[in-house]
This record gives sequence, C-alpha cells and structure tokens, in this order.
Amino acid sequence: MSDDARRIAAGQALIVKPISQDRKPSLLPPSQPPKKVIVKSADMKEEMQKEAIDIAIATFEKHNVEKDVAEQIKKEFDRKYGPTWHCIVGKNFGSYVTHETNHFVYFYLDSKAILLFKSG
Repeated sequence: MSDDARRIAAGQALIVKPISQDRKPSLLPPSQPPKKVIVKSADMKEEMQKEAIDIAIATFEKHNVEKDVAEQIKKEFDRKYGPTWHCIVGKNFGSYVTHETNHFVYFYLDSKAILLFKSG
C-alpha cells in the first residue's frame, strides 16, 4: 500500500499541489471550462447577443457579486449602444418589461440568468 493510500485509509487529507504551481508562470491564460449558454428569449441581432454573452462571461471572471456583473454589462451597453440599458442578473427573479425593438435578450450563463434590454 502506498503512503498516499495509507493516509487516505487513515482519514488524513491528501493535499495535491496543482501542476501549474510547480512550473514557471505561463503567458497563456489558464484554460477555463466552457460556459453553458442558453438563450431563452431574444429580440436582438445575433452579433449584439454574442457581445452580451461575451461581456457577461468576462464580467463573471472579474466579479462574484451579481449586482456588480449587472452594473458592468449595463455600462458597457450604454457606452457602446447609447442609453438607457437595464440589466438584471440572478438565479431567481421574475420580470415583465417593455423594451425597444431589437434590444432585448434573456439568457442563462451556467446557472445565472441575465436579462438585458433597452428602454427609455
């Protein structure tokens, strides 16, 4: 029986250092598992939908708080497509909104729902 197997059998934790910590830092970004994206409803051009999804993915890598993610997505769309965009991010919410034509998308990014629309 190996030392590792004896430790596990004795109820001791086996701590394994990831390989990346043993090597010099890489210039390549760490590979992330692909995000599961499901567009539930959209009244938006596909390029704009893709941009919303890309911004959401990048923002979730920087922020853990849903409010911060929603704020960043809203600000990016206000800057690029003009005011007034609204964004809601979460796991459990209901909504009923009025939006400008071609400016609405509701999608899931893994388990988080993102509602983005322009109104006003």
